[in-house]
This record gives sequence, C-alpha cells and structure tokens, in this order.
Amino acid sequence: MAKKTLRLIAVLALAGILLYFSFRSVNWGEAWRAMTKVNWPLLILVIPLFAHIFVTRAIRWRYLLRPEKEGIRFANLFAATAVGFAVSFVLPGRVGEVVRPLYLARKEGIRPGYAIGTIVVERVFDMLTMCALLAIFLLARPLYAGRLAVSAEAFDRLLFWGKVGAAAAVAILALIVTLYFFKDRALAFFGRLLRRTPEKFSAKVLTLLREFIEGLKFFHSLASLGVYLLLSVMVWLGIAFYYWVFFLAFRVPAAYVLVVPYVFLTGVGASIPTPGMIGGFEFFSNLGLTLLFGLDASRASGITIATHAHQVLVTYLLGYAILAKEGLTLFQIRRLGETKTP
Repeated sequence: MAKKTLRLIAVLALAGILLYFSFRSVNWGEAWRAMTKVNWPLLILVIPLFAHIFVTRAIRWRYLLRPEKEGIRFANLFAATAVGFAVSFVLPGRVGEVVRPLYLARKEGIRPGYAIGTIVVERVFDMLTMCALLAIFLLARPLYAGRLAVSAEAFDRLLFWGKVGAAAAVAILALIVTLYFFKDRALAFFGRLLRRTPEKFSAKVLTLLREFIEGLKFFHSLASLGVYLLLSVMVWLGIAFYYWVFFLAFRVPAAYVLVVPYVFLTGVGASIPTPGMIGGFEFFSNLGLTLLFGLDASRASGITIATHAHQVLVTYLLGYAILAKEGLTLFQIRRLGETKTP
C-alpha cells in the first residue's frame, strides 16, 4: 500500500510539473476565447470520428489475436478497447492497459496472458509507426518547405523527439523479440528468479509469462509483420484525420501534413505515465501547436484543453454506456486489472 501511495504521489507531482510548464505564460481570457470560437457542425462531426479510432484499433487487434482464436466478435473487441481507454483516461495507474485484454479474455474465453502480450505488441508498433510517419515527414521537407512556414527549430525539436521515440521503440521491440525466440531460456531465467517465492505464486507468474510470450507469435512471419504494419498506418492516419478536423472546428487552418508530427508529439506525451495523460498531453500538444502551427501560447493552451476534454468525455461516455449495459461501473471493472494478475 505504501509503494502504491508513493507511486501515485510521484506521478501526480510529475503531472503537476508538466502542467505548470504547459500553462505558465497563458492569458486565460485568450485561452477561453480560443475554446469557445467553434464551428459547431464540424465539432459534432468530430465525435464519430473519434469513436472510429476504436473501430480501427479493434480491427487491428483482431489480427493479432487470430493465432489464439479465429472469429472473435468485433463487438467484444470494440467494447474492450473503449472500456480499456475509458479506465486509463479516468483512473490513475494506467489500469486500462490491463483491463482491456482481461475484459476481452473473459468475454471470448482466451488466455489472459496471451491477450496482454498482444497489447504490448500493439504499443510497440504504435511507437514504430509514428516514428516512421515522422521520418517520412522530415525526409519530405523539400517538397513542402516553400508552402508551409515551419521553422528550423520545429524540425530540430521533431528530430530530437523522433530519435528518442525510435530508440525506445526499437529497444522494447528487441526485448520482446528476444523473449519470443528464446522463450525456454527466458522462462528458465524467470523461474530461477522466482524460486524463493511460494510455489503457487511462481507457477501463476510463469503461466502468465508463457501465455504472454505466446501472444507474440505473429513475429514468426514477415508477411504478418507487413500486414500489421499496414493496419497500424491505417490506425494512425485515422487519428491524424480526427485531429485535423478537430483543429478546423476550432478555426485553426492546419495542413493535414502538419498534423502527423503533431500527433507524434502528443504520442510522446501520452507515453508519460501520468493519470489520464494529464500534463504530458498538455505539454507536448502546446509544443506542437506553437512550433508547427504558429499559435501563441494562450490560444494553443485553449485548444489543447478543449482537445483533451473532448477525448476524455467521449471515451468516458462510450465506455460507461458499454459497462452500464452489463450492469458494471468503471470502478468495478478496474478491479479486473488489479485482481486478475499476480
């Protein structure tokens, strides 16, 4: 309990620091005007566009789960995705990353560890895909440099964070590929680490780890990797399209090509382990809006707050509606992520 409390205090402190640096120079009157100057028909259109992100994520996830079970119901994939993101947005601890696969495992009768393994693969490919799209944006600079007023500072910042993201993604990818191709050695290694723990506990951990490694089995085929990468590109170009329409709704004349590096930056912010991405999203969203779109800090902050609030509200309402249909609440489903793992 003490460790959980200290961890919560640490992430809340980190969120507070990031929020301070995000909003320290904001004129809140200007920020409010930016939040209320809206094209309402476009803003209404953005709601199904955001929900569509869960659709494409569910389609991609089903591809990863095919080796475990064919014919997984799309409705369950969509529900698990929406519920998992709702838990992560609303509650601290990123419990939603565990709730999502366990919710689906319960619905479809698949192995929990296997489902968790696919989520790790998904997260790695999210990073790799965004790094690849950012690299294309940077390499194609001569094609649009004369039409888009993007400063040299913006390119330098993007290059720096691109290197950070690529290094992290490649490191994690190398780790999980090593686990997959050296499964027996990995299990033996963890078995030695756990030999002083109670037998029941160590057996449960090793079973979960074995299922987790088997959830990485799509690495055996280059064709599978290629198809999954294409699906990941589809997911992230759809996310960029959502942001593009959202910015147009708030009267930001954004070129679609500039939204891609903005989405990369918010992805970096989302990877910071704060509750509901608070702080990390605000800092990197403001950075992208000021560097790429030339907005002043106050207007960027207003649009950032509106963007984050819109995502949290739509995700919460969607997740809550799904759970209410089953007679559950977000706090009840959170226990799934806390009690079903060792």
